[in-house]
Amino acid sequence: MSDTPQDSRRRYSAPVVDGVNKSAGRAMLRAVGFTDDDFRKPQVGIASTWSQVTPCNSHIDELAEVACQGADQAGGKGVIFNTITISDGIANGTEGMKYSLVSREVIADSIETVAACEGFDGLVAIGGCDKNMPGCLMGMARLNRPSVFVYGGTILPGDGHTDIVSVFEAVGAHAKGELSLIEVKQIEETAIPGPGACGGMYTANTMASAIEALGMSLPGSSAQNAVSNDKRADCAAAGAAVLELLAQDIKPSDIMTRAAFENAITLVIALGGSTNAVLHLIAMANTVGVALTLEDFTRLGKGVPVLADLRPSGHYMMSELVAIGGIQPLMKTLLEAGLLHGECLTVTGQTLADNLAGVAPYAAGQDIIRPLDNPIKPESHLRILYGNLAPEGAVAKITGKEGTRFAGTARVFGSEEEAQARILDGTVVAGDVLVIRYEGPRGGPGMREMLSPTSAIMGRGLGNDVALITDGRFSGGSHGFVVGHITPEAFDGGPLALVQDGDPIVIDAVADRIELQVDDQELERRRRAWQQPPPRYRRGVLAKYARTVSSASTGAVTDLPDTD
Repeated sequence: MSDTPQDSRRRYSAPVVDGVNKSAGRAMLRAVGFTDDDFRKPQVGIASTWSQVTPCNSHIDELAEVACQGADQAGGKGVIFNTITISDGIANGTEGMKYSLVSREVIADSIETVAACEGFDGLVAIGGCDKNMPGCLMGMARLNRPSVFVYGGTILPGDGHTDIVSVFEAVGAHAKGELSLIEVKQIEETAIPGPGACGGMYTANTMASAIEALGMSLPGSSAQNAVSNDKRADCAAAGAAVLELLAQDIKPSDIMTRAAFENAITLVIALGGSTNAVLHLIAMANTVGVALTLEDFTRLGKGVPVLADLRPSGHYMMSELVAIGGIQPLMKTLLEAGLLHGECLTVTGQTLADNLAGVAPYAAGQDIIRPLDNPIKPESHLRILYGNLAPEGAVAKITGKEGTRFAGTARVFGSEEEAQARILDGTVVAGDVLVIRYEGPRGGPGMREMLSPTSAIMGRGLGNDVALITDGRFSGGSHGFVVGHITPEAFDGGPLALVQDGDPIVIDAVADRIELQVDDQELERRRRAWQQPPPRYRRGVLAKYARTVSSASTGAVTDLPDTD
């Protein structure tokens, strides 16, 4: 096959399909629909996270087809392939949740593996659930080929303004005697009305918004309903955009810069987003070679207010933010206030400032997004805490409505299940600081989310009276006085392993401290007596993950570069 003017855009596909010695490969591709003309086109891999496992992803097969058509119509050859997804909402509170964070690494690995093996010149990745999104971005960053991410979109509210967190909290309300089994079942049957990711500013919508601010999605992609003409148009445009990125040779490393990650952090704070954004943004930055740390969240958080009244701590859902214009007017407000780096390049081939130039402000009268001079909280809700319980840092989500300081006594649990049972049976009482340990990246393994216990706490009416700290993490739907990502984790001998029932603990989200009020001599005595528990898994993916995963403070990644 002869060279063509498009060969500069076929850097990776040409070695796979050009020349007589690649005849066998072309024969295989003819069987899946390639024509002679297709072999001369740039190949665009369409990474689909479609699955019937979860409503977040159940519609993405259709979106992948639309993205493929967009690439084809722009002069490329789209090729759809799949990667996995799991459902946090289904797995939460079970042993299966240990696979959730692991799935982020599997998704990144699989996208890298397929695209590198098949010689795709560019990529569109479509994700619809928490770990899909950072996993897709990490895979694209590793490959560093022209790429666009598409968010699958948000779900619509259920009856009575309900969502998945409403169901979790109904379980706690039932345990307290406030809801009957019939009432719980009614919420269960109506809270999830169809396809789309969980409806508040939980992790899925948080990460979608962060990725758009990062510049890796087309404008508007993060704030669209899953089932909508806007989302289908977004997919078609993404397929076409990759061809333009190929023409300009714009790669993820050109877009995912330190300044772009600062934009993502700033928007997450303004939206009141999930603590998981800390973990995922650090992991994504690490993958592309940007040295993002916990300190960056503290530094930026001092100058960025929380402006969005969105669930779980607020009132509104993502679909209601979509209806007033999504996140673009908010981003323009932040840009005009000097809080965003407008010079950052995006997947449009233009800068963030260029993309926002024609965006109109929110209409008068809306109260979902506050003005800068009347914030919900003047500084970040994401607090990075240090102290003798977290010498390498911990992540708290303190919106202010739960207070900024909590002092109580420890009630210690060795797993999420133990804590959940004691919350529901009334053992946990006001003044308790629940310590859930051995749930970190290595100790769990897998760093489970604590949505079930935090929802049970809220459902039992203890949200202002109980704190929960853990070396695990939290769902974007968790709220209350919660501190996660405590490092070093208990399995590695971190101070969390030394806490005993009745120990006094103070959490101060103004001073950003978390302290175990036990003297150093006693802690040293406990340390000498402590023994690391045996690994919970010795074979399979969880064992492999536990052997290779880094600390939560470095993103809990499995591909840290060798520093020797």
